Amino acid sequence: MHFDAEFYVMVGSILFLALLFYMGVHKTVLGGLDARGQKIAGELAEAKRLREEAEAILASFKKKAVEAEAEAAGIVKQAIAEGEAHAKEAAARLAEFVTRRTKQAESKIAQAEAQATADVRAAAADAAVKAAEYVLKAETTGKAAVDLISQEIAGLKARLN
Repeated sequence: MHFDAEFYVMVGSILFLALLFYMGVHKTVLGGLDARGQKIAGELAEAKRLREEAEAILASFKKKAVEAEAEAAGIVKQAIAEGEAHAKEAAARLAEFVTRRTKQAESKIAQAEAQATADVRAAAADAAVKAAEYVLKAETTGKAAVDLISQEIAGLKARLN
């Protein structure tokens, strides 16, 4: 039989593998692989737990967002109602103010009309007195003037007593 290099490589490999099996290297490798598998399983479990926790937090935030939107809608509704109430109140105050100012203006106009009427009457009376004075001076002479003066003096005495 002829032993070439390949034969010796095969015999050496078999002896090496037998030595490794005898020393329990396969148990160490399998133990390491099992430890690595358990570590990966633990990491997967931790990742799953973290994912569930994140989903719970996300659900909580979504719930809070819905509540915040509802609260914001309530605040907006209340603000609109208050704004409408203030607008109605302002409109009522404005109407009252306009009514009061209108009455004041009408009162001032009435006073001005009364004053103007009184001024016209006074001016007419003055004009009538001046015209009567002119007519009396021009046409009343002699005995008629003396009689008229006497009557007025007697009337004055009666009015003063």
